[in-house]
Amino acid sequence: MKVVHYILSFLILVTMMNCKGVNSALEVTVYETSENGNALKKVDQFSTSENKVVINLNPDEKFQTITGFGGSFTEASAHLLNKLSKENRKKILDAYFSESGANYSLTRTTIASCDFSLKNYTYAKVENDLALEHFTIEDDKNDIIPMILDAKAISKEGFNIIASPWSCPPWMKDNKSYVGGKLLPEYNDTFALYFSKYLEAYKKEGIDIWGVTVINEPHGNGNNWESTLFLPEEMTFFVQNHLGPKLERDGWNNIKILGYDQNRAGLQEWVDAMYKDEKTSKYFAGTAIHWYESTYEVFPEALQYAHKKAPNKHLIQTEACVDSEVPHWQDDAWYWKKEATDWGWDWASEKEKYLHPKYAPVNRYAEDIIGCLNNQVDGWVDWNMVLDRQGGPNWFKNWCVAPVIVDDKNNEVYFTPLYYVMSHFSKFMRPDAVKIGCVANNKELKVTAVQNPDKSIALVIFNPTEVKHTLEIQINNQNTVISIDAKALQTVVINK
Repeated sequence: MKVVHYILSFLILVTMMNCKGVNSALEVTVYETSENGNALKKVDQFSTSENKVVINLNPDEKFQTITGFGGSFTEASAHLLNKLSKENRKKILDAYFSESGANYSLTRTTIASCDFSLKNYTYAKVENDLALEHFTIEDDKNDIIPMILDAKAISKEGFNIIASPWSCPPWMKDNKSYVGGKLLPEYNDTFALYFSKYLEAYKKEGIDIWGVTVINEPHGNGNNWESTLFLPEEMTFFVQNHLGPKLERDGWNNIKILGYDQNRAGLQEWVDAMYKDEKTSKYFAGTAIHWYESTYEVFPEALQYAHKKAPNKHLIQTEACVDSEVPHWQDDAWYWKKEATDWGWDWASEKEKYLHPKYAPVNRYAEDIIGCLNNQVDGWVDWNMVLDRQGGPNWFKNWCVAPVIVDDKNNEVYFTPLYYVMSHFSKFMRPDAVKIGCVANNKELKVTAVQNPDKSIALVIFNPTEVKHTLEIQINNQNTVISIDAKALQTVVINK
């Protein structure tokens, strides 16, 4: 019976490779991360199953150009790295930034403090210093700046950095606090100068910033940690009349200004204000978004609306993490199970509870990145690169999960499955790649693909189901047949 089974399997493969006019095989390399223990493992042994899925790729159907993938430099992450041995510190930075690692290409950092800082701080410590003569980035020099410089030294191709303030200096706000409040109109020019001073100070340290967001989460965060409130029209006015012109005058014309920088559910009203006309649009290079509104969906309609409103502007996911959770230490299985809850699990109204079900962290990451790529998002940036076993340090005790967790007291490092999920995209989908047509005839499997500048194609497939699937991958008159395990993520690299 085994002989008959092998013969039938062989005949099925031959038939599949020669049907529909397909006459030559694709050259592919497959990497898999799975619940059964694979961690970005190169796999070359495949078997057939009754569950066949056909994936059609069309390189002639082109969408957005990819900016990059990566994570964020926070004081929490940088501080922890400094507490580890030199060997483990380098091990983590190599894992994120080397060619043999995740090879991150797009990153984010904070302009002054955030919740994942050790304390509240600003670069403008002297009140009413309108010329910012006492501006200083000294608070960043022990942790964040060394981490960025060491990452730069490792990265062969380099990476871009988006910088975001959580709050303007408190003395510029109507409530004089780091938390909440609004920027007073009389300080519009000074806050614009604050950005220019920051760009100059970081450049002197050997760090070029690629882009900035105006403020992190302008809707606020429930008055919990650093924030500054803006309405869409207020932020647009500030960029149009103050920040944009100031950066232009100071020679920072190449800096990308990204508006909004919060959850996708509120996206429509923001892009309507930002891209109302040519004058309001002039200084915006794009829109920044987060994922925290829901653990349920990607909000494809909102993403498509934003793209259509400004088709030539960036649409970048600048922050995402497993929030409101203490990390599970050396427990890969937890990351594949639907046990995680988010902030909304606790506070959502009954009619919105459906948006916040329990979820598997791996599923959320894989499905969101794929969904974003399939809806015109050109960059996807994770939050903290490194956190401790508590999910901090965080001055507000807002515990979260990072792809790499460390026990700084015992000098131990744990690469969670989320690190490998991020690598499936960042390592194989390079800057200036182009999203191409990619369709599967089974909606349970999530798929997306890009064509890289070197003409290779990176196809990512996520199988969240409990069963293995046979995959026939087709491009024009070429194909290949592979398989994907149950609860597995694959990147298929196709060299044409």
